[in-house]
Amino acid sequence: MTRDEKKEIIDGLTEKFRENPFFYITDAGGFSVAEVNAFRRTCYEKGVEYKVYKNTLIKKALENLEADFSGLDESLKGFSGIIFSKETSNLPAKVLLDFRKKIGKKETRPVFKGAAIDTDVFIGEANLEMLSKLKSKEELLGDLIGLLQAPAMNLISALQSGQNNLTGVLKTLESRGE
Repeated sequence: MTRDEKKEIIDGLTEKFRENPFFYITDAGGFSVAEVNAFRRTCYEKGVEYKVYKNTLIKKALENLEADFSGLDESLKGFSGIIFSKETSNLPAKVLLDFRKKIGKKETRPVFKGAAIDTDVFIGEANLEMLSKLKSKEELLGDLIGLLQAPAMNLISALQSGQNNLTGVLKTLESRGE
């Protein structure tokens, strides 16, 4: 690979990191060709992109960014693939866990090395379960709107049920008077 080709790959990868605020680094070493293709297909179906790059090219692309991703340097060893997600921070973690269940092996492949959620860095397999349970921005906004609407809905509900009770009492009194 020539220097110009490497520079082109680094520039393209830097742009991918800028476009995708959420990315996960995995180690899929030991996968057969069929397993790698199945994982890429799963990623495509779920709406995330999976690409394999050389570790040195990943490091150089991360250095080109404004944020400090030096915490990911230790995880850039061995066979590294990156899962890119534009909109949802927890989707790559869910894809990894679902694929592991799907292949049904006791081994945890692809191995989760690290992730960057906006500018926060998470390292190690222990964080994968936690990352899969993170709520997306849309889910958090929905929860907030639900919490803000709850008191008004309770008030309206109480007023409407009171009206029905009052009407029932008046009808009962009226029927007794006859």
